[in-house]
Amino acid sequence: MEAKKRILIINGVNLQELGTREVNIYGTLCFDDYFKALQQRHPEVELHYFQSNHVGELAEAITRHKDFDGIILNPGAYTHTTLVLADAIKAVAVPVVEVHITNLFGREQYRRKSFIAGACKGQICGFGLNGYEMALNALEEFSIHN
Repeated sequence: MEAKKRILIINGVNLQELGTREVNIYGTLCFDDYFKALQQRHPEVELHYFQSNHVGELAEAITRHKDFDGIILNPGAYTHTTLVLADAIKAVAVPVVEVHITNLFGREQYRRKSFIAGACKGQICGFGLNGYEMALNALEEFSIHN
């Protein structure tokens, strides 16, 4: 029997506020409820979740989980403000997919630059919370072909 793929979802700054924060932009579903539903839809995958508002903790989560089969990363505003996460991604062989709930390119100019996109296998943005499941599917496909 083949072991389940282990995927870590890492959410950054302010994403613990999903469901109550700017609901006109981010919706009313909290991430914990979404994560439980995602686990139910994908029992073939061992999903783990980590959230922090501190960039150093996010970088440590990436490097500490280098034995995982993939990481889905939504760094929030750290996307546009720090190179630390890109360096952490480059330090591990695990594939990382960058996810954003909103379409970065339809928002303010300063949100259109990602310091981590070049270190990731890909980027998904603008599909709401569905972007996480899209990233999960992409990681599963990536592992099949590599």
